[in-house]
Amino acid sequence: MFGVSTPEMVAAANHAGCLGSLALADHSAEQSAELIRKTKKLTDRPFAANIFVHDIPEITDSLRQNYRNAKKVIEQFAGENNIEVSLPELQDVKLNTYHEQIDTVIGENCRILSFTFGNLDDKSIQKLKENGVILIGTCTSVEEALLLEKSGIDIICVQGIEAGGHRGSFEAENIPQIGGLSLLSQVSDSVKVPLIYAGGIYNAKTLKASKELGAQGFQVGSILLASKESALQPFEKENLKRAKQKDMVLTKSFSGRYARGIKNKFITTMEYSECILPYPYQNKLTNELRKVSKALQNPEFVSIWAGQSVHNYSELSTEDILKRLIEDCELKTPFC
Repeated sequence: MFGVSTPEMVAAANHAGCLGSLALADHSAEQSAELIRKTKKLTDRPFAANIFVHDIPEITDSLRQNYRNAKKVIEQFAGENNIEVSLPELQDVKLNTYHEQIDTVIGENCRILSFTFGNLDDKSIQKLKENGVILIGTCTSVEEALLLEKSGIDIICVQGIEAGGHRGSFEAENIPQIGGLSLLSQVSDSVKVPLIYAGGIYNAKTLKASKELGAQGFQVGSILLASKESALQPFEKENLKRAKQKDMVLTKSFSGRYARGIKNKFITTMEYSECILPYPYQNKLTNELRKVSKALQNPEFVSIWAGQSVHNYSELSTEDILKRLIEDCELKTPFC
């Protein structure tokens, strides 16, 4: 939920009796510490810090040329749509690895760390475990789940293809195309660690289905997109509410990794072009474009990530939305 979740959303989720998740993505150690401390001022309950554990591709002559080309094409395309933006040069792009965040998580006494885009290295896993940190990895296939279990990850989040936002796949290109409930059932039969299910949960029925198939925990995101604590602006929330199921697409256009969100002009134009760089370079390249477009309230050039379960997105507080989900689940499905 990077770009959507806020410390206020994390605290509100905690107040509902749930485990809030603080999106740190690929922030620097200093930025991560600032967000953790801000969240701690709002809640005295444990929350999960969530980080990206992707590999950073080597800068080659080919990447330099492709970056220049993509920068030129995107700036020109933006200008044709009345968006004046100057995107960063490759040498000005600042990239952070997750390793510096590990020390921050430990130093700030965060007891739960979740991660996506791969697996932590063995040294980091050992270091975190020695400091009492519970680890939650993300899988999008049985093979990934088995790798997480073998490396000693405590809990596995099973993410279906229908989930909103970025795929948690270990590979950026050949991502598994399996639906969440089918995947959950297979992972449940293959590993012994507790499972959290993520993908398409928005009411008691969808939660019950994942419970039946082996999930001990349930992760929601899209139902909170329009919440009071969401970082989405009013124009983005309105665009979300107008979206239909057919508008939800997987795309690499904004970040260089597959993510599910609302189709717009930028995605439609860029998706099949030669202007998509590997993550995180594409993500860094388009970041300024998204910032400027958000300031202009232009939904055609911002990334609004959402899952396939289109519904009436509530603007109530995160706490109220989650409490209503829990109450509805307990009313309709007593075993929840």
